[in-house]
Amino acid sequence: MSETTVDVLLVGAGVMSATLGMLLRQLDPAFRIVMVERLDEVAQESTDGWNNAGTGHAGYCELNYTPQSADGSIEIGRALSINAAFEVSLQLWSWLVEQNALPAPRTFINPTPHQSFVWGEADVAFLRQRFERLNRHHLFKDMEYSEDLRVLGTWMPLVMRQRDASQAVAATRVSYGSDVDFGTLTRSMVKSLEQHPNFTLMLGHAVKALKQQADGQWNVRIEDRQTGKLKTINAGFVFLGAGGGALPLLQKSGIPESKGYGGFPVSGQWLVCKNPDIVRQHRAKVYGKAPVGAPPMSVPHLDTRIIGGEPALLFGPYAGFTTRFSKQGSPLDLLASVKPNNLKSMLGAGLHNIDLTRYLIGEVFQSHKERVDVLSNFYPEANMDDWTLATAGQRVQIIKKCGQKGGKLEFGTEIVASEDGSLAALLGASPGASVSVQAMINVIERCFKNRMHHGDWQAKLKEMVPSYGESLVEDAELLQAVRKRTLATLGLNQA
Repeated sequence: MSETTVDVLLVGAGVMSATLGMLLRQLDPAFRIVMVERLDEVAQESTDGWNNAGTGHAGYCELNYTPQSADGSIEIGRALSINAAFEVSLQLWSWLVEQNALPAPRTFINPTPHQSFVWGEADVAFLRQRFERLNRHHLFKDMEYSEDLRVLGTWMPLVMRQRDASQAVAATRVSYGSDVDFGTLTRSMVKSLEQHPNFTLMLGHAVKALKQQADGQWNVRIEDRQTGKLKTINAGFVFLGAGGGALPLLQKSGIPESKGYGGFPVSGQWLVCKNPDIVRQHRAKVYGKAPVGAPPMSVPHLDTRIIGGEPALLFGPYAGFTTRFSKQGSPLDLLASVKPNNLKSMLGAGLHNIDLTRYLIGEVFQSHKERVDVLSNFYPEANMDDWTLATAGQRVQIIKKCGQKGGKLEFGTEIVASEDGSLAALLGASPGASVSVQAMINVIERCFKNRMHHGDWQAKLKEMVPSYGESLVEDAELLQAVRKRTLATLGLNQA
């Protein structure tokens, strides 16, 4: 059995691992980094363009990021933090473009206005209040609002054509929103990493076991899926960025911090239109409100997508129930993830989310006509023959301990790290890829504390991300300077 010793082992070749690899390579070029991926290509699961919404999640259009409290008030805190985190991603991508470490921006990010659209008096009132609250903050000062049918017709022609003129409608818009092809972005980052002599990419290799040694190093056994041969990698730091596969690997690690965590898998499907006569009439991401009982990732949206340079329209996602943790995973993934230390959490979350499970199963059995009927709320002239069904990526939502319920289901992302900082895993989903840079900076701060105390790492992070160490939520002047640069560098001000 061959054996290799490295400084950093990245498990999974998705956007999180690629981002962490890019950051660490800049912070210490001497680091020996290995990236292990069980599939034969980079970014084939949740990171692939067809497996996610591609929305540069900035809180501009996603109504689930601004929930309405019982007293009717709108909570905007999460939208502010997500917006600031996406600005961090834009800063790193801009720096990488300037350093020629990424190709031309239009290969992976394109200006696409972000719009929210609602109908009915109650939802119009909600959107108006949401706009008024957000627009007072400097992060959202460029947001526009309208209930004027003629204005909305220019913003979203397909959505407004043949719509009942007596229907109360409203929309908001931020013109410099984006569509991100995270698959192309990730493959570009990994290609850049491969130019460095201290980086190795191992495709078609699966992690079979990992155990921490007495000296703190991790002994990781991996299998070549083509030959069946086993190899051992000794790593000083391990990052589990394998999407739905991160939870089972975290459980294999045995770190105390993993106890009690479980996963709830959710699948998704899109309606896809590639008819150029229709595609060219819509250039926006239009988000509505999720149906009652639907998970947050099922917020319906009619999206312009540019994946691999090819334009298309997507509508959905239609949620579904699955027991797989990844598209190419096993139907036994969910059962295999149930352990004595998380059984109470899993049962508690299951008992308190029976309605959600029933909703997801119901979504699976929808007919094509029923799906197009939902689409017609956003596109009244939708024709069944112009749309085909495509399977989106799997998402594994976090289940964790909760004193009162035993366990609770959480939507979002969470970093789980060992106390000594030698291992970290990223669990969860949306906003996911959009906030990958901030998430990976958090990993570095938690797991490389000693190095972060030295000014050279902080200075380098500040060079890559000019707002590092400061708050874009609180500093309007800094936000203005940062946004002016990133919009220009990435061409997002050319919508």
